[in-house]
Amino acid sequence: MPIESSTQNEIQLSREQLRQVQAIHNETGQPLNEVLVTLGLASPTLALELLARQTGLPLVHIAERDINPQVIALIPTELAFRHQTLPLSLTGRTLVVALANPFDTSAADDLRFVTGYDIELVFANPVDVHRFVEEYYTRRMIADTTEDEVQVLDDTDDEIGDLETMAREATVVKFVNLILRQAVQERASDVHVEPFEKGMQVRYRIDGILHEVSSPPRRLQSAIISRLKIMANLDIAERRKPQDGRIKTRIAGREIDIRMSTVPTLYGESVVLRLLDRSAMNFGLADIGLLPTMQRQLEQLITIPHGMVLATGPTGSGKTTTLYAALRAAYSVEKKILTIEDPVEYQLNGVNQIQVHPAIGLTFAAGLRHVLRQDPDIIMVGEIRDSETAEIAVHSALTGHLVFSTLHTNDAASAVTRLLEMDIEPYLVASSVEAVIAQRLVRSICTHCKEPRPDTDTVYAKLAGSGFPISAQDTLYIGRGCDQCKQSGYRGRSGIYELLMMDNALRPLVMERAPSSAVRTVAIQHGMLTLREDGWQKVLAGITTVEEVIRVTRQDDIEPVEDD
Repeated sequence: MPIESSTQNEIQLSREQLRQVQAIHNETGQPLNEVLVTLGLASPTLALELLARQTGLPLVHIAERDINPQVIALIPTELAFRHQTLPLSLTGRTLVVALANPFDTSAADDLRFVTGYDIELVFANPVDVHRFVEEYYTRRMIADTTEDEVQVLDDTDDEIGDLETMAREATVVKFVNLILRQAVQERASDVHVEPFEKGMQVRYRIDGILHEVSSPPRRLQSAIISRLKIMANLDIAERRKPQDGRIKTRIAGREIDIRMSTVPTLYGESVVLRLLDRSAMNFGLADIGLLPTMQRQLEQLITIPHGMVLATGPTGSGKTTTLYAALRAAYSVEKKILTIEDPVEYQLNGVNQIQVHPAIGLTFAAGLRHVLRQDPDIIMVGEIRDSETAEIAVHSALTGHLVFSTLHTNDAASAVTRLLEMDIEPYLVASSVEAVIAQRLVRSICTHCKEPRPDTDTVYAKLAGSGFPISAQDTLYIGRGCDQCKQSGYRGRSGIYELLMMDNALRPLVMERAPSSAVRTVAIQHGMLTLREDGWQKVLAGITTVEEVIRVTRQDDIEPVEDD
């Protein structure tokens, strides 16, 4: 047995198990309770209880109401981050402090020496401790930053040497690290650093929605942007032209790739950081939100010897994730898989991935030509952007290769029209395309505060005549809002899809250059669910809410406006 126990209350870790847990924690930075869950030693709830029992510390749950800024100020920022400690209350001469790592034996001595108080340690969920330490000590560091700590430069100052020195100041380096660490902790996909007339704004995109966080004072703007540029190996002297770069870093034991983009604006350079967590990209087809029937159809598609499968949708709709999941499912030692991407977002085991480099002539089209000489079985083209790439991809699908790619269209049927607009002959499109999957991402209801929605009757009335397949017996859910989801009611995202299978009913329409509306109508008649209809299924399954489906889909999904 992994844990020696006769009853749940008597569960204890053996010394060997404890050593293994500590070793993994030290190597990866993964919280101890998560290590226990990963190793199969305990459930998430039991893991926290087990650690508390092992160390003899009381287990507490931290909520927003437990945070007192005056008590927070008793522990220096550096010490709070070093030990991941959060002061909760002060009674007389006793300071109660929550620890993320209950085995941190030096924490009490350091805190007692620095604060002068008696220290009472308690254990709390490391996720909560990390989140509150990041949030409150970031605010405190911003408030404590003075003009003397960082040299103030005007936006028009051309002393680049001073600017570079400023960007390497401890305060600036620490603040940039805090921005990145907090973004990873809060599962942000993007970080926006934006200058405005009256100040600088920092926002995180979490589950597709932007959230404002504590922002630095305006006087640190040049230093922070220069620090990010240095990390991405960009030219800090160039502030008039857009630049793109990449940062590879390790945050909280996780390998993070960061794509950085800068553009000049009226009040300085605006920076957007796209965070790519390598360890988080472990999705299979069963994990991306496909309904069972659609999952089986996709699993059959990836076994065909040749043809083209397209994923469509706007930027940020999860197309790359879907194609990566398909490639992972298609991989075997008998098949050679090659990809051409811009950029390579995640590394896939057993897959040869090529990064396009237009500056040296390595475009999608040029790369695809060379890939065909590598004897591939399966090819993924990151995006079909032009006629040349489209033509090569189509001919590749017709000459014995299974080709995956993406297009920017609003629905599945429009992908066919887009290929025709790229001057691909209708008979080639009809012969090569096997399927098109369109998708959007909806926020998932937080499982920690999920409950039947109290306004179900009102929702029924609003949806009358909308085609939403509900009855009085159905139960709809909503997230009440809790600390885990930052009171939003949502945590994580799931896909909604429509899968157009090219069959004998659709091919004649393609040959006749029929508008996408006609293709879509026939596809629906043959069983294709629209994005909104698939979304309704996710609502009835308690995965997301009616509001989310309406937000990301259009009312005329069933009867779109005809193409010009």
